[in-house]
Amino acid sequence: MTRTFATARRVLQQLGHDPRSIGMIVVLPSVLLLLFKYVYDGNPAIFNRVGPQMLGIFPFVVMFLVTSVTMVRERTSGTLERLLTTPLRRGELIGGYGVAFGAAALGQALVTSAVAIWLLDMEVNTPWAVVLFAVVDAVLGTALGLLMSAFAVTEFQAVQFMPLVVVPQLLLCGLLAPRDSMPDVLHRLSDALPMSYAADAFSELGSTSDFTSTLVTDLVILVGCCALALTGASLTLRRRTP
Repeated sequence: MTRTFATARRVLQQLGHDPRSIGMIVVLPSVLLLLFKYVYDGNPAIFNRVGPQMLGIFPFVVMFLVTSVTMVRERTSGTLERLLTTPLRRGELIGGYGVAFGAAALGQALVTSAVAIWLLDMEVNTPWAVVLFAVVDAVLGTALGLLMSAFAVTEFQAVQFMPLVVVPQLLLCGLLAPRDSMPDVLHRLSDALPMSYAADAFSELGSTSDFTSTLVTDLVILVGCCALALTGASLTLRRRTP
């Protein structure tokens, strides 16, 4: 556990010296929400219906991108190879990255939720639950980014995984069309994608003030997906790029 937190501290220190990454993590989701708000400035009902889902989608996408690129950069620079020659185990290394980016996700969720609720007047009944799911979605993006980075040789290839991992989830999560109206095969496929449960949760948060059993189920599934992705990332972690 000590080595895990030492790794997390190192990653956070690196992030602290990278203004571009800080801007992407903390500022970019809020800017995208602001843009989305004014795209539908003449029809606020659409923003209040779809906006809560964007609170989960934007952090997920940003954290996936930042994490996957960062991890590939660490491997190509030889940092991972040096770290794995020490007593640090792979699970501790991945855990450290998860903790570091989880802390970044918390800051991101707090800023983005505050901007959405108090600056953009997004209608939600339970702000604390919105923050909770925003953090979990961002951590999910982190976990999937760590997992997919194992299959990328360059930073450009890490970015190329976005159409494979992120775009299908955006199309099938219920953002563009209700999942119940999709063909059966697509509906079944969407049931296997974690972003579907994030979108369902944020839709539920926009219409109820209670933490319903549906929200509990969505939360458990999302946390389980985070754990599975982090476990897969630790098992597929390579010391260096061939």
